[in-house]
Amino acid sequence: MSTTDKASTEAPHSESAVDTAAADAEATAEATADAAAGAQLSTAPLEDSPTGPAVGIGVIGWARWFWRQLTSMRVALILLFLLSLGAIPGSLVPQTQVDAMKVAEWKRTHEFWVPLAEKLQLFDVYSSVWFSAIYILLFVSLIGCIVPRTWQFVGQLTGRPPGAPKRLDRLPAYTTWRTEKSPQEVLAHAKTLLGDRRFRTEPGGNSVAAEKGYLREAGNLAFHIALIVLLVAFATGQLFKSEGGKLVLRGKGFSNTLTQYDDFKHGSLFSSDDLPPFSFTLDKFDATYEKSGPQKGTPRDFKAYVTFSDGADGTPQKREIQVNKPLEVDGSKVYLLGHGYAPVISVTDPSGKVVYRDAVPMLPQDANLTSAGAVKVADGYRNKSGEKEQLGFSARFVPTFAGKGQGTMLSQFPAADFPVLALNAFHGSLGVDAGLPQNVYQLDTAKMQQFKKENGDPFSQLLQPGETMTLPDGAGTVKFEGIERWATFSITRQPGSGLALAGAVAAIGGLAASLFIQRRRIWVRAVSGKDGVTVIEMAGLGRSESARLSEELTLLAVALNQQAPMAPDPVEETVEGERG
Repeated sequence: MSTTDKASTEAPHSESAVDTAAADAEATAEATADAAAGAQLSTAPLEDSPTGPAVGIGVIGWARWFWRQLTSMRVALILLFLLSLGAIPGSLVPQTQVDAMKVAEWKRTHEFWVPLAEKLQLFDVYSSVWFSAIYILLFVSLIGCIVPRTWQFVGQLTGRPPGAPKRLDRLPAYTTWRTEKSPQEVLAHAKTLLGDRRFRTEPGGNSVAAEKGYLREAGNLAFHIALIVLLVAFATGQLFKSEGGKLVLRGKGFSNTLTQYDDFKHGSLFSSDDLPPFSFTLDKFDATYEKSGPQKGTPRDFKAYVTFSDGADGTPQKREIQVNKPLEVDGSKVYLLGHGYAPVISVTDPSGKVVYRDAVPMLPQDANLTSAGAVKVADGYRNKSGEKEQLGFSARFVPTFAGKGQGTMLSQFPAADFPVLALNAFHGSLGVDAGLPQNVYQLDTAKMQQFKKENGDPFSQLLQPGETMTLPDGAGTVKFEGIERWATFSITRQPGSGLALAGAVAAIGGLAASLFIQRRRIWVRAVSGKDGVTVIEMAGLGRSESARLSEELTLLAVALNQQAPMAPDPVEETVEGERG
């Protein structure tokens, strides 16, 4: 068994014109056979024949040119890059659909860039005109690229391997040897051997053609189809998604209806009928923290214990919701986002009548849950003159107070080890009667006056649980009765998440197949020589140059050589005969 080198022979100078023409024709035929042998090892769309009718530079010509450019793989990759590049502003600039308050804060701190950002729609990147244009063009480009490749690939699957070229020794991987087996036996062994190695075989005259590696193109197509699936999943999620937040006090409940949400965002095709009917009550909230060491105060575990009911008449069930372990209900997920404290405060009027009693949620300001909020007594209060008036208290709460003379009202630890509530009292009009929305955690004092001490200083006081604050001039009292806990939940519905996961898995699998599977063809030819000994030729051709093709051909040749062993060298036999 030997490997032959490519060789060229020089034609005699006396070659006639007829012989030259014949040689040229033979060379052309061989080149055509070689081209056919290596044709369509991929599903790249065939170029239109240059000999076809020319299309003018009219509307049809320009439309055809534009379609060719749009559906080329080069443009698809450019659009995919632009889509990734266009998503960067969406992660750097706050988005209106995600957090309108952060957008307002960004505008206040970056006033110079606001006009430009609004013109470029940077606060609504994923619904902007330019992002949608890139998205749609990429979608069309991928479809226009995949459809012809798919039909070509189907045609290849139903086709058969092409016949062997006339000159196998011109192929990149080649070997030959002589055997005493007949050509029919050799070809039968070759067909069986290649079939056992999962090659698709096709006998033809004095040769066997085999092909393998179709999954490479299948993986290539699967990768591009998976990109379309991801785009569809992204569009589905944006159009039908819904996301809302709700702050729930311990002992209170939530029903999954639009009126129950504190804030709610949804896609353009969302319908309130898409909300699954369920409800839950927050029974208890537990939080544990590191108590010592350099990580003192670091959260260790958060758990919300709820009583859950699926549907209007569902049986109540006890469930636990933890961070990254949501409660799943009919395609919606209930996530635990945050928690805090809600001091229980009661207010009495000058006559001693309780006009207000409620747990007031405080908004955390730092990791140790230093919190701020407002108490608003809008109805039922009358001053000592009998006139209707409204009371307001700006509040600051610390679960662990450092102690008097130990600094400002900043908590030293997130657990309620030494809770203290600081109140500043106001009277007048809260502004709620105007019908304009207000921040529940802030007090609008534009139409209010602060209570004063006898010396004229603003009236404020620190309270511990159970303590009472007496307002000046007999205006009533305020009592810090106790502390409740609250937790915030996010109820999200992303209908395209499962489809996106399937697309991502398919994309990874398809990419791996297109990278690691090699498309190749093997030919085995067996013909009888002049001395009656069979000459075996084996050659291989791959889509790209690879050492693996030569290695595989060597292994196949060794296996076939066991069935058709090498015959003795005819030169050596002649020499031995002469010696005899």
